[in-house]
Amino acid sequence: MKARQKRLVFVGLAIAGVGAAASMALSALQSNLSYFFSPTQVAANEHPTDAVFRVGGLVVEDTLKRQEDGLTVRFDVTDNAATVPVSYTGILPDLFGEGQGVVAKGRIGQDGMFYAEEVLAKHDESYMPPEVADTLQTAHVEGVIESTGESVKSGAAAQ
Repeated sequence: MKARQKRLVFVGLAIAGVGAAASMALSALQSNLSYFFSPTQVAANEHPTDAVFRVGGLVVEDTLKRQEDGLTVRFDVTDNAATVPVSYTGILPDLFGEGQGVVAKGRIGQDGMFYAEEVLAKHDESYMPPEVADTLQTAHVEGVIESTGESVKSGAAAQ
């Protein structure tokens, strides 16, 4: 083989290697993505049925129930417009509590229960995850507009 042919083969292999590495990296990133959905979106079935996603809102008062095994906890999460029942097996964060902001990562079951693999709670008195704050604000505005009978356009124009 001539030197020129060797260089072409080397360049071709390098391009193929970079392409394979980029393909594997994108595949790994895609499998680790988990999108955020509000309880209203979950109730409207806008969530993926076969993938992990996050749901967040406030833990509804008087819904926190521990199961007999001591590790499984059931509670409801709301955005003040809809509520999603959540089941989690594991140790909850220290700051987790009723009336507090929470984001849970997991899957929705056939029974409509959200089975969380991970539960995150706010880390101080003033922090609210941005997704949860936006969801609560949207649900509040929509609730106010619906209760006053205004259309969404007139409510948006009034702001």
